[in-house]
Amino acid sequence: MAGEALKAAYRRAFEYSDCRVDDARLVVLNACDAAERGAVIRPRTRVTNASRLDDHWLIEVKNREGRSETIEARVLVNAAGPWVGQVATAAIHAKPSAPVRLVQGSHIVVPRLFSHGKCYVFQNSDDRIVFALPFEDDFTLIGTTDLDYRGDPSAVSAGSEEIAYLCAVVSEYFRTPVRSEDIVWAYSGVRPLHDDGATKAQEATRDYTLTLDAGPGRAALLSVLGGKITTYRVLAELAVNRLKGHLAAAGQPNWTDRVPLPGGDFPHEGLEALVDATLRAHPYLERTLATRLVRAYGTRAAKLLGGAHAMSDLGTVLGADLTEREVEYLMQKEWAQNAEDVLWRRSKLGLRFSAAQCAALEEFMQRNAIAQPSQDARRHAG
Repeated sequence: MAGEALKAAYRRAFEYSDCRVDDARLVVLNACDAAERGAVIRPRTRVTNASRLDDHWLIEVKNREGRSETIEARVLVNAAGPWVGQVATAAIHAKPSAPVRLVQGSHIVVPRLFSHGKCYVFQNSDDRIVFALPFEDDFTLIGTTDLDYRGDPSAVSAGSEEIAYLCAVVSEYFRTPVRSEDIVWAYSGVRPLHDDGATKAQEATRDYTLTLDAGPGRAALLSVLGGKITTYRVLAELAVNRLKGHLAAAGQPNWTDRVPLPGGDFPHEGLEALVDATLRAHPYLERTLATRLVRAYGTRAAKLLGGAHAMSDLGTVLGADLTEREVEYLMQKEWAQNAEDVLWRRSKLGLRFSAAQCAALEEFMQRNAIAQPSQDARRHAG
């Protein structure tokens, strides 16, 4: 079955198991977890200046609405991803702790190329690999590229050469060629790697680097560079442990390998059982909707659906199977403020929304906007 989508010349493959993750939801759930443990989360807020005053920092931040806040902290962690060098020079007024190499990786999404749930990893003649993954049930995700990037990371986009490259690589293997006109969505990210002097971007190390600038009576600055999703919790624990003597929590026994993220408190093979339980509690749901909600929110789908006894209790369906109730949940619990937050940063429902539906969602969210807490105050942290 797995070979049906491939050209007849390819008759042998190697199989291994891996995990799937929605990286956007992983970020949001970590923020939710931190907030529930007492952290103050400030989305869409930029550090404009950080001044070290002996044993503490004064950190000035500004949100998108122009409201300013000053935060006092014993420790400052620069984990700004591809902006780590920019934050170091422009806000902290220091040299980057290590040389940074920005590497662009682009992806394309096309209509589903195969019906099974396995993925493919293809070897290309340039010694790179390209993957093709089942994506959002009806699509295939193809990636990725490795190109050195210069410019604003927020402005990165998939270039025509990258798109042509990805199409060409997978077309070498699939019976049905992939063409640029088949693409329904393309996106890019920027990896902030430690510049180890590798000749090619694809050869640059994916390992992480932690540097600590601190001393007796001196406020600590920890800089984080590199890392991957697969090691992010180990990296986080190492970062906290490096701050021993500067933070009360640092040096305590590690615990994150035993504690699930919000909604993840069910057996790792228990997804279908949780979907079944959700349908028993809410028999008016279509199974496809129940499955999507459980995949996105885990056991917290029950909170999202709480008190509902019919689809009408979830409000208007704004597009695809997105209801007003779910949008309100995302606004209240996950800091969503606009349609793009919901359709791309909290889900991938943007693949199924028309322009008119996007506009209607935006209008609904602005009409029901949640007031943000005042930020014109001095806060103490760390």
